[in-house]
Amino acid sequence: MEATAAAAVRVLVADDHPVVREGLCAMLASDPGIEVVGQAGSGEEAVALTQRLVPDVVLLDLRMGGMDGVGATGHIRRQTPHTKVVIVTTYEDDSDILRAVEAGAAGYLLKGSSRAELTGAVHAAARGETVLTPSLAGKLFRARTVEAPLLSGRECEVLQWVGQGLTNAEIGRKLFIGEATVKTHLLRAFKKLDVSDRTAAVITALERGLLS
Repeated sequence: MEATAAAAVRVLVADDHPVVREGLCAMLASDPGIEVVGQAGSGEEAVALTQRLVPDVVLLDLRMGGMDGVGATGHIRRQTPHTKVVIVTTYEDDSDILRAVEAGAAGYLLKGSSRAELTGAVHAAARGETVLTPSLAGKLFRARTVEAPLLSGRECEVLQWVGQGLTNAEIGRKLFIGEATVKTHLLRAFKKLDVSDRTAAVITALERGLLS
């Protein structure tokens, strides 16, 4: 019912191995709520196709010839800010995960993830939620070792709701404050946490013990 009631999530798949791309597309095709709108074989092609197709989510390989996944993520987030990027890779290196999140990726999945994990991650990213394979969470947290800043109680409340996937308008209704006020609290939290987007803010706050 939900898949037919709402428009399908439009996805671009980018990987430099055709067999991997086809495999990911086949897994996504099993979900009627997901539509694969394009495939890219390089970071540069992913950036160009994202600008042309404006998908909801880009599934992006981390290591490709030429522009890598982190570089492509940065370009996509700057040029098409409403498009979410989820890194899908075989690599679990702490620094790679951190670089991807700091570049603006909404999540990080391993290529061994199940069909359900992959499709669930696409839907979650499209809703604005943070997507991170559980086994990678500890690695990311260990990679962030800077001192915890002081967030106000309201900033923590806002980030708590962001972590549950709520939009600014929805958070405003929950807290009985205006959407613009929610945005102000978020921007202040971003500055204190030294991050530039919602996903990185939630992950950083969790790692530093600022959210329950």
